[in-house]
Amino acid sequence: MRKIISNKALHEKTSQEITSLLYEALLENLEMAVSALKDKDYLIANVKMQKSNDILFRLGGGLNYEAGILADQLDHLYNYLSDRLIQANYKKDILIVEEVIRHIEKIYKAWNELLKKTKEESHELKIVKLQKVAYEKNSAFE
Repeated sequence: MRKIISNKALHEKTSQEITSLLYEALLENLEMAVSALKDKDYLIANVKMQKSNDILFRLGGGLNYEAGILADQLDHLYNYLSDRLIQANYKKDILIVEEVIRHIEKIYKAWNELLKKTKEESHELKIVKLQKVAYEKNSAFE
């Protein structure tokens, strides 16, 4: 299920798309942690939860605090989820990991909807600009 992305393709991504990739990787690691916990493979579960915490740290580090209260709220949420993962890792508690997954899935879904809407609006804006340029070229000849 893991997607491999080349360095070139990664460098062509916007920061918003990279954030989406981080959410994907976070969810993948969390799901693998749950699976490992069910199998009582605590070493793998530990590694996956640590990776998940690393991703949460990176997501928090990428917040633009000038964006307002939403960035502050996300920071608090990431810190809360990180603390929950530490508890889950210590207690080997699947329910806590599943709680974290539910929160991240909501954020991931909302993020991707916003990303899609932004792309659509950007595409529509490009079309309007192209139409304007075409109109201006045609009116220059009249």
